[in-house]
Amino acid sequence: MAHLIRHKIGNKLTNAVNSVSNKSQAKVSGMFARMGFQSATDEEGLGLTECDELDYDYRRGMQMDILQGEDDGGDLDGGDLDGGDELMVGDSHYQRDATGPTTSRNTGSGNQLASEIKPKITSWEAGWNVTNAIQGMFVIGLPYAILHGGYLGLFLIIFAAVVCCYTGKILIACLYEENGDGSVVRVRDSYVDIANACCQPRFPSLGGHLVNVAQIIELVMTCILYVVVSGNLMVNSFPNLPVSQKAWSVIATAALLPCAFLKSLKAVSRFSLLCTIAHFIINILVIAYCLSRARDWAWDKVKFYIDVKKFPISIGIIVFSYTSQIFLPSLEGNMQRPSDFHCMMDWTHIGACVLKGLFALVAYLTWAEATKEVITDNLPSTIRAVVNLFLVAKALLSYPLPFFAAVEVLEKSFFQDGGRAIFPDCYGPGGRIKPWGLSLRCLLVVFTLVMAICVPHFALLMGLTGSLTGAGLCFLLPALFHLKLMWRKLLWHHVFFDVAIFIVGGICSISGFIHSIEGLIEAYTYGVNE
Repeated sequence: MAHLIRHKIGNKLTNAVNSVSNKSQAKVSGMFARMGFQSATDEEGLGLTECDELDYDYRRGMQMDILQGEDDGGDLDGGDLDGGDELMVGDSHYQRDATGPTTSRNTGSGNQLASEIKPKITSWEAGWNVTNAIQGMFVIGLPYAILHGGYLGLFLIIFAAVVCCYTGKILIACLYEENGDGSVVRVRDSYVDIANACCQPRFPSLGGHLVNVAQIIELVMTCILYVVVSGNLMVNSFPNLPVSQKAWSVIATAALLPCAFLKSLKAVSRFSLLCTIAHFIINILVIAYCLSRARDWAWDKVKFYIDVKKFPISIGIIVFSYTSQIFLPSLEGNMQRPSDFHCMMDWTHIGACVLKGLFALVAYLTWAEATKEVITDNLPSTIRAVVNLFLVAKALLSYPLPFFAAVEVLEKSFFQDGGRAIFPDCYGPGGRIKPWGLSLRCLLVVFTLVMAICVPHFALLMGLTGSLTGAGLCFLLPALFHLKLMWRKLLWHHVFFDVAIFIVGGICSISGFIHSIEGLIEAYTYGVNE
């Protein structure tokens, strides 16, 4: 009897090993097919998808396995092995609208643990997060873009909204693949995963490193811009005080040093709603003041031609104001109904386009050629100080968000990448950060101050960032990744759109970067302050 039981268990284990081996071969074959070396059959494509689901189960479901084993009394009989094939049909985490077969891991305490690890958000909450990203305080630099671009700058605000909405959708499409049953299955989790998939098999981690570098540059540059705009707003709010913009930047950075002690953004996020509401109130106040001077609007100053030297900088400013692609994969993965993602992107970008276009146009019509880099500097002194103080408060409250995100990327890349980390872990027992890790965080805060003092030109710095990383993350990489991963399924007009976006985005990125550098050199050479 004992011999019969051992024989039966041995046969089932052998079958399980052979099944995993066959699926691994199908995964390799499917990968080479995506690279264009051979044509994948439906069976190989199904094996590829099932292996990706198995990898996901291994990464994310181990804790649920433990709880399941405890509930079952630790028995691993033949029924568990037989149920393994059913498990690989589809994980609800990877199915749009959470459809698909229900597995044993989504029951009992395992389901409760999954909900605690990955809480879901509604479409409205996701839209609010996107709105916070693309309706930030950097819209105060858009009238300066109209100054150098005229009606073409206004058109570019609309065009950038359409393109960024489209590239956000195709970026999310790169997270999914179809299995043999035609079901859309999520096989990737982040922007980095998409980049790594495009560089396989020769350079499996190159794409992720490039995306991480771009993310770090954009996040750190965003922090620098918050310090620059804080100093700029304060010096223009109190011009009679013997305090320079650099000194105000130092004061602002001193208030930001506690960010180095952040363990999470839970405390900061409590102020995000109030901060955003205050920003909308400020926009309404500025627009109301501009409307009160509607009789003096200078329609004749809005040009149909562009300043060839300054307009590429305006392109970078506009593109930077729409950047949200960095966190879209994570946001979509946490939505209760991922199928609503496209609709959410549509109405958030339509709203952003209307508000940004209206704000930029009426502000430029009010001050015309006297429009400054930060539009609130054009307000009368009686209300300028109040509006600017609100904006400074918003800048200081917004700084921890990109700072903490940059710290997380740096820590995961250099200190917490398992055995591949370059430096030792900066966290000790109990999750407490080590003193030298805290010192590095403080150095990052000081670095943003040094850069803000060395480059105190808000519009030029914003244009440089938008041209360098904004165009890459919003235009170039999504279009390139979409062509690479979805080539066999794309229609001709999708290919045309992706190629056109890549070419136009590349031209705008290169020209904007060159002219932003030239503008900075000119500002230092001739001592230009604005």
